[in-house]
Amino acid sequence: MTSILDRSVQKLGDGEVLSLDSGETIFRLDSFEDNPVVKPQELGLTWQENGELKTGAVFNGGAELLGDKVILMPRCHQRYRKGKFFDEKLGVERTCLENYISEVWPLVSEDAIHFTRFRNVVIRGDGIDHRDFTYGIEDIRIVKCGTRYLLVGCGKVSPPFRGVDADRIAVYSTEDFINISYHGMVEPFDSRNAVPFSESVKGEHHILLRFNPNIHLASLEAGIEQLLNPRPHTELWNKLYAQRSQTLLLEVGHYPHEKEKIGPSTQVIKTKEGWLLIYHAVGEIRADICDAYGLAEKIERGYSVCAALLDLEEPRRVLCRTRNPIYIPSHPYELQGNDEYPLDVPNVVFPVGAIVRGDKLIIYAGAGDKYVSLLSCNLDSLVGYLREYCSTNG
Repeated sequence: MTSILDRSVQKLGDGEVLSLDSGETIFRLDSFEDNPVVKPQELGLTWQENGELKTGAVFNGGAELLGDKVILMPRCHQRYRKGKFFDEKLGVERTCLENYISEVWPLVSEDAIHFTRFRNVVIRGDGIDHRDFTYGIEDIRIVKCGTRYLLVGCGKVSPPFRGVDADRIAVYSTEDFINISYHGMVEPFDSRNAVPFSESVKGEHHILLRFNPNIHLASLEAGIEQLLNPRPHTELWNKLYAQRSQTLLLEVGHYPHEKEKIGPSTQVIKTKEGWLLIYHAVGEIRADICDAYGLAEKIERGYSVCAALLDLEEPRRVLCRTRNPIYIPSHPYELQGNDEYPLDVPNVVFPVGAIVRGDKLIIYAGAGDKYVSLLSCNLDSLVGYLREYCSTNG
């Protein structure tokens, strides 16, 4: 008998290949018609302030399969203030959020679309469970290794948007998403968006890291134990950081939409053609790309979704890399918001979780730092597009 999940997934969009007026060919992920699939008010993330109902945020959730169900682990916060700050590096004013400490709430779904709280489990980073970091836990990626799920997130050692050097790799694991073990944090350096591979490659355990503004691929000398017991391996983490110039995988600056920064996003997906890397980029999104999404003008600064294919045996070898995004902010809940979908940060789509079911790739992305949206495509179609149009060999 076909499961509820399989019946639902097969109805999702396959993505499509489009031609721009310039003659370039792009791949566009399908955006689910009833996005966003998770909204803060559905989880009770609301409060009253001066007689006005305020709505919190639920976004940037890692995702994985748990049997015939989908587990999603978004960050949640409420009772915060919106503000502005001047980014001296970029020379622009940016939106920020203040006075909050993120938690991660596991959610569960039978159909990949409708989510509810999972056993009221909460992962906190507020000093109650440990003192390694006390200003929240964010953006957990779920990586299944055998029967165990690694949960790798960002632990905040200082308040969000307050200064630099605030992010640390924080490591948890579980087998059932009820009993979750904390393993510690990687102390020596500032980093977020850490994504380990799900299996070793020729005896090596690899991890994707974002050393701002680029994506690096490093080898864990002590194997997976280096993640599960980070503090005893501090010397190896120091060595990894000192040698980061040797581990550069993808570099910013080649395309306008990637001119500011890039970072690994979902867990790495093994396909017959190579390791599929979904990554995010920040930069200027060209007018002709925006036009393909029905937008009237270019996005001066926005997040977008990109992809690369790495060699199965030598993942440091990049086989293909998209020259244009495979998805951009293009709906009110991703762009500037509206009365129905107020948002917290404009022009943001931020992929964190992915599942593969049958022939479908499903990506869960943060939208406007407020919601979770669902994007989908036929996996073979995306890989085929990368092979045909995005080879690094020309």
